[in-house]
Amino acid sequence: MQLPVFFIRYLIIALTLLGCGSAYANPLIDQLIGTTSTYLEEEIAAYLASSSQDTRYEISINRLDPRLRLPLCPDQEISAQLESPEVPVGRVTVRVSCESRDTPWRLFVPATVDLFQQVVISTRPLARQEVISAGDIALRERSVGQLSGGYLLQPEQAIGLRVRRPISADSVISPNQLEQDEAVKRGDRVVISAANSRVAVRMPGEALESGSIGQQIRVRNTRSERTVRARITAPGQVEVDM
Repeated sequence: MQLPVFFIRYLIIALTLLGCGSAYANPLIDQLIGTTSTYLEEEIAAYLASSSQDTRYEISINRLDPRLRLPLCPDQEISAQLESPEVPVGRVTVRVSCESRDTPWRLFVPATVDLFQQVVISTRPLARQEVISAGDIALRERSVGQLSGGYLLQPEQAIGLRVRRPISADSVISPNQLEQDEAVKRGDRVVISAANSRVAVRMPGEALESGSIGQQIRVRNTRSERTVRARITAPGQVEVDM
């Protein structure tokens, strides 16, 4: 099966078998490896078909016991199906079945599928509360199949955001490690805006809390001395409902 042109066509099938004998000493193992590898290639191609990112993948078939003694299955009667998980990424198990009437059998073949993409990594240690700049990050190829926290594909997704907890150098940066930088800090002078279809009002105020764009904070109107809750719309700008 030919992969779409936007995939990087690298495929490494790592075959590591138990015992000191040749991997080809047992024809059944050869058949299991070939069937499993072909099936996973097709499944991975289908899984990645919706992505426009260049993706390299590696398939590693886990160790198989060379003492297996089952008859070879006719090519037209052997099939494979993903047993677990639901997607062909990370540690997978493929169920290989022989539907021969004479000697039917079923075996489970463990394998690992690694996907590699260019993702955002830290170029130096980043301390808590630091705001990320272009020099703090870079794109590097990493295995992403088992990155449980997610990852970023573009530097622009991280630049200007604040680090929530320390990140070591050369680490993949995940979205949950970042947050919006504070657009307004406690004590800042702000402009309070209020408007409806007929009138718009602007008043001076003081932020009583810090916050990011979109958050609501307490603000004191320095003219009336009233405290209101306002939504941050930009650095130094807040808005109240009218």
